[in-house]
Amino acid sequence: MANIEANKIEEIVKQVIANMNGATASAPQASAKAGGAVPKTSRVAMLTKLENFDVKEYPIPELGDDDILVKVEGCGVCGTDAHEFKRDPFGLIPVALGHEGTGEIVKMGKNVTKDSAGKPLAVGDKVVTCMIFKDNPDITMFDLNKQNVGGADVYGLLPDDDVHLNGWFADYIVVRKGSSIFNVSDLDLDSRILIEPCAVLIHAVERAKTTGILRFNSKVVVQGCGPIGLICIAVLRTMGIENIVAVDGNEKRLAFAKEMGAENSVNFKNIQGVEALAEAVKDAFGGYYADFAFQCTGSPVAHANIYKFIRNGGGLCELGFFINGGDATINPHFDICSKEITTVGSWVYTLRDYATTFDFLKRAKAIGLPMNKLITHKFELKDINEALQTNLRMEGLKIAIVNK
Repeated sequence: MANIEANKIEEIVKQVIANMNGATASAPQASAKAGGAVPKTSRVAMLTKLENFDVKEYPIPELGDDDILVKVEGCGVCGTDAHEFKRDPFGLIPVALGHEGTGEIVKMGKNVTKDSAGKPLAVGDKVVTCMIFKDNPDITMFDLNKQNVGGADVYGLLPDDDVHLNGWFADYIVVRKGSSIFNVSDLDLDSRILIEPCAVLIHAVERAKTTGILRFNSKVVVQGCGPIGLICIAVLRTMGIENIVAVDGNEKRLAFAKEMGAENSVNFKNIQGVEALAEAVKDAFGGYYADFAFQCTGSPVAHANIYKFIRNGGGLCELGFFINGGDATINPHFDICSKEITTVGSWVYTLRDYATTFDFLKRAKAIGLPMNKLITHKFELKDINEALQTNLRMEGLKIAIVNK
């Protein structure tokens, strides 16, 4: 009888311990799910007039069942932000900018369980957003080149509303129903800040591949060595393409292009005339013109010049003109027809490209490409006006706002 009672007591003790362990394991998750110590207000950098952000304080609204509250950790400054800061071409002022952002989930609506790729989401996960989709069935995860996301909305370029927490230049952002969101907890902060611009180049290279010309042993010229051109070189290197020539007018950027994987470089400022420039590119390839070219600047003159660098039957991807940069003058006979150039345009990305970018960043790091060196300046939110002016002065490469 005593042994039976002892056995029962032992079983009861085991059960109590098991219940205690279960409660201990689940308690933090339940607490986090309730939101934890989330403040009542958030700072938001609001562009209130040309070349002026005011850092304002707005209440953090109650979340809907399909919403996510993200604490912003960092956001890159895009050329589009600079255009809006300088000229407001989209007519959005007042607007909360910042679309290259990333942060940590601090609160979730009860209906949120997974990200746009089907990966589980939980409080504490690191995330990025892509687009807010309208009713367009052509924009889906698996339509690789059917349609880019240019027809959708994006956080950081939304008209101001009663939420205000619409851009990543802030302490918090509210991600609403219908948005795409990805769990990128396996990437470091700098890599996460670079996801959006890298997706632009993943898309461009996928567009280039549709020509059937861009191959493992292709001779490729990349014109323009700002962040976009440098990332283009990195994407090509992760594909195994080694014979890359970078063209730019800045020696520091050309030196960095070689760090990113370019084999040779040409400084157009040292050369007079487009014909001589084309010969310099040819010499850099050992006496051959390029099989394929990527035009990564917003200069119409640069677009007109690049046809001269490409061999007969070669290909071109034009991705430098996110907005209207003016007309380019070319000769259709000599530049396109007689050379039978295959040309593709590239603008923004697809959802599939966005997901592919996560693997690209891991691969780039694995082969030793210095992606983290692209971010040359980091500013606090309170210094956002100086950050944008630094971008406009073309000091450094990628400028970022990083919250401490």
